[in-house]
Parts: sequence; C-alpha cells; structure tokens
Amino acid sequence: GSNNGDQSFFTTSAPNTTFAGMNTGAVGDDFVKAAKTTVPAVVTIKNYQSRTASRATEQDLFDYFFGDPFGGRGQQRQKQQQTPDNMPSGMGSGVIISPDGYIISNNHVVAGANKLEVVLSNKKSYIATLVGTDPNTDISLLKIEEKGLPYLNFANSDNIDVGQWVLAVGNPLGLNSTVTAGIVSAKGRGIGILGSQGKASNPIESFIQTDAAINPGNSGGALVNTNGELIGINSAIQSTTGYYQGYGFAVPSNLARKIVEDIKKFGIVQRGFLGVSSLDLSNDQQVQAYNRQFKTNIKSGSGVYVTGFGDNSGAEDAGLKKGDIITKIDNYDITDFADLSMSIGSKRPGDKVQVTYSRNGKEATTSVTLRDQKGGTSTRTKADLSVTEKIGAEFDPLNERFKTEYGLNSGVVTKNVSEGGEMAKIGIVDNYIIIEVNGKPVNSQKDIENILSKYQGNVQVKFVDDYGRMYTKGFKMP
Repeated sequence: GSNNGDQSFFTTSAPNTTFAGMNTGAVGDDFVKAAKTTVPAVVTIKNYQSRTASRATEQDLFDYFFGDPFGGRGQQRQKQQQTPDNMPSGMGSGVIISPDGYIISNNHVVAGANKLEVVLSNKKSYIATLVGTDPNTDISLLKIEEKGLPYLNFANSDNIDVGQWVLAVGNPLGLNSTVTAGIVSAKGRGIGILGSQGKASNPIESFIQTDAAINPGNSGGALVNTNGELIGINSAIQSTTGYYQGYGFAVPSNLARKIVEDIKKFGIVQRGFLGVSSLDLSNDQQVQAYNRQFKTNIKSGSGVYVTGFGDNSGAEDAGLKKGDIITKIDNYDITDFADLSMSIGSKRPGDKVQVTYSRNGKEATTSVTLRDQKGGTSTRTKADLSVTEKIGAEFDPLNERFKTEYGLNSGVVTKNVSEGGEMAKIGIVDNYIIIEVNGKPVNSQKDIENILSKYQGNVQVKFVDDYGRMYTKGFKMP
C-alpha cells in the first residue's frame, strides 16, 4: 500500500551496528583518561598590576567583548583601579607545554601585569617570567623555573573534525581545575573580537568553536581531544551576559604552537604576509557594502576576492591581479577570510606558498614568497627591531600652537601604542604627549630613536596625559 512510500526515509539498521553517540561507555573512559592527563598540566595565572595602572584586565576584556554582567561599567572600572597591591587584578589559565616550565596562555590574561604568579593544580606557586606575547593571535608565552613538570603535547589542529568530542580544562571564576566536555561545533570562525578590541593591528582569527562550557578565567586554558592532546587554547566566549551561554572559542593548536616557537626562538613573532587587501566573498554584507562603495557587481560566494596590493607585495610580484579569487593556499581550501588568515598566519617571512586562484572562471596556481611588512623575507630577532618596535609605540611631532597653549618647549604625540609593550605598561596610550626621554627634550620620532638606539638600562619617560597631568615613569630597555 501507499504507506510503504514513507519507509524509504528510515532505513532499518543492521542489528550489529553500534552508534557512536550511544557508545558513551567508551567515550566516558576516554574522558577520564584525557582529564587525568590534562588537569595537572593546566595552571592558574594571577595578573598583578600596580595600583595606578588602569589597563585592561581579563575581567575588563570580557566586559569589552560580552558586556558587563553586572551592568554599569563605570563603577566596576573605579573598583578595579583601587585593587590593593597584593590582590591580583585579573585571573586566567595557562597550559604547561614543556617539562622545564614553558607555559602558553592568552595575551589578554597577562596584559598590563607587573607580576605574574602561576599556581599549579597541586597548589605550588611560582613567579613567572613573561617570555613574549602576541595581541594578533591573543597568545602569550611564560616560563617558570622548575623541572619534571606534567605537560601537554600539541595535536595537529588541521585534523580535527566538526562533531568530535573535546574537553575544556581551566580555572573559571576562580574555581580550580574545572573540566567540561562538548564537541567541536565549527572550525575557522572569525568573530571579530581581536580587531574590535583595538589591540591587534593584524588579527589572525580562525577559532575552533566548541559547546564545552568556557567562562571568564578559563581563558588560556586547554582544549584537548580524547587522547589528552592540545588542540586549542581557550580564548573567548560568545554571550550576552559575560557568562557561558552556548559557545566558546579556542585558538587552534597549530597557530598557537607557531607563535610560541617564534617567541621562544626569536623573541618576536615572525609574520609572513601575502600582501593583498581582500574581500571575504562568503560575507554577504561585506560584499554588498563593497559593491555600493565602488559601484561594482561582485557576487558573493566562496573564497577571497583580491581588491588590491600592499607595498612590496609578494602576491603582486607572483602575478596575482585585482579581481582574482583565492580558493586555495597549498592544499588548504580557502572559503572565507578566516581560512586565509589562518593558512598565512601559521607561516613565516621567506616561506613559499602555492596560491590557487580563479581568474575569469579559469583556475591557475602560482608560488608566492611571503614577506614581512617591510618587505623582508628573512626572520628577525629582537636585536633587529627598531627602537619604536622595541618600546611599542610610534610618535608624531607636536604642533607649535599646541606647545604654546600648554606651555611646552618640546613634545611628541604617541600613536600605535602596542598592547603589552613597554610604553603601554607604564600607562601610556595613544595621543599622550611625551616631553622628555632620559632627561632630554624630544620633538620627533628620530629624537627618541637617537636617544635609545644603542641604549641599555633604565629609560625615564616624562609624559602628559589627556587631562594635562604630568608623570615621570620608567622601564628597562628591552
């Protein structure tokens, strides 16, 4: 009869089939093993800041991304500024990645700290050295002096599948060693967090999205597979309350590993750039806005559309043209901007990549040598950095009218102050005025470079904030 027609939708399973989903016994055992491996390797990081520092802390960051759960941001800011010196102003998590005490965490967990304390799951406590940090990926590397520590191995995050089981381990809300389970909900998510913060000049966002519960304080903790290997560093949550409502985001282990290897080996991150400005074709709104602005008629779809080139661009030299659509980097499919930023972000200047692109519907491939922002193709160490890169700020001359108005004989205006840099650490932000460095008046970026280029030791900076208050503070020349 006619009711048989429906049956084809529901094929009867062979009697000996086991459903992965129902096979919870095995998964349960795996989770216990994975948790036993992971918990001892996850640490609490306490961020201490000097009383005057009103830099962003972990809690601030969560407010910034997700709104202040308590309403009224102003009051909280006030409260935070008066943190007594022996109280941490922020807490997060970190993961031990070597037996001799290297620890990976988020940039936002360590930002602005003048002291970092690391507490192991066995309650032993250490003062950590900050080896280096990268706002563009929200990754930082710390070191404690100890031997024989439990640690996690990095897994290859390219091999993870949507739907696979994962565990998130961290210390949320001041609770120690909390393990939550979930699945990988999506890969290659760009959620616009790092850029909107204003901290990252060239953010790389290609998060692993998971429904394992992640809360403030989990930041910097481990996302592991059922073998207890690190597949990501928990970085953010998406929520309207500031607390978990369904999704967490982790920096993929391949990217995190590349960043810490750079910091460990060179002291700074080695960023390779393709040298293109681009349009994410998978983003309908972006495509429509571009079409309106430039009176074009580009169709949205999959891939990344080349809209132009930077100075000394490797991609342009390799023959790419405006209007090409990038579909692959090496063997990695490029469906959107997150894919592109991830595939290039895990490479260094001088690396060659095979770029597959479509031009007028025809596919072609070319080899591009990645360069750094200054057009170089070799790796650099801290010694190769310019003064402004070392201290983390750039400077514009101050106009004469302004000098007269404020009764100043010298001064430069700060710009591009980088999060976690020496200038930021002493409380300087964009548009402050620096009057003197090491007791000498400064009127240009060149003046500052001349004073500090071969200088070692303590640097004294005299500066004025936007209310006209004058400070003298210092740091050790990196």
